[in-house]
Amino acid sequence: MNNVDTNLLGQRVGPLVPDWAAVPLPQRKVMTGRFCQLEPLDTGKHAEALFAAYALDAEGRNWTYLPYGPFSSYEAYRDWMDRYCAGADPLFFAVISHETGKAVGVASYLRIDPVNGVIEVGHLNFSPLMQRTPVATEAMWLMMKAAFELGYRRYEWKCNALNLPSRVAAQRLGFSFEGVFRQAAVNKGRNRDTAWYAAIDKEWPALNAAFQTWLSPENFDDKGRQRLSLSTLTEPLLVQRG
Repeated sequence: MNNVDTNLLGQRVGPLVPDWAAVPLPQRKVMTGRFCQLEPLDTGKHAEALFAAYALDAEGRNWTYLPYGPFSSYEAYRDWMDRYCAGADPLFFAVISHETGKAVGVASYLRIDPVNGVIEVGHLNFSPLMQRTPVATEAMWLMMKAAFELGYRRYEWKCNALNLPSRVAAQRLGFSFEGVFRQAAVNKGRNRDTAWYAAIDKEWPALNAAFQTWLSPENFDDKGRQRLSLSTLTEPLLVQRG
């Protein structure tokens, strides 16, 4: 086991974290990139565009592994957003495409623990307008960047263990696999085993460099196709896959 000390009783203990203090809570502020920006979610400003974007997913695949939705009407979606998305934890953001100026997806911080420096990203719902585009990757980089810049030590990604696309996405983004919590929840009347992934602060400089390399204009040809995949850059940084 790495990074283990021994106390005066001969017991193995974790290393000291010098001068550790609680870190700030994330704020409701805009985060801006080249392809998109994240804005604090606002029902009046974002709900209509989001409902229209999600309607492009005619089969409702986006909602399968979420504990809510799909919504049969705009009014139902707006009511849910008003009830659930206005608090500080989870702290929701709308992802705004610079190309269209419209909201194309949502993401949130949740299970925010400033005392221990732990924060999770979740409630990810990327509409078809956002999926497999640089917007999706940049949005995740902006949120991770903001968390580590606030001083968080651990940045988590959790998903239904059966949600293979989410598990692949987590590792593409540089989250290392940590295991599966069996029978962690009941969602929509079904058992959920939860797969855990995380990136920690000492990994962030290398991950940040990988994101910046991938997002740079030089990594895209004149048709907007990537020259180098993000997975190529992040795979060597993973502690464990799964």
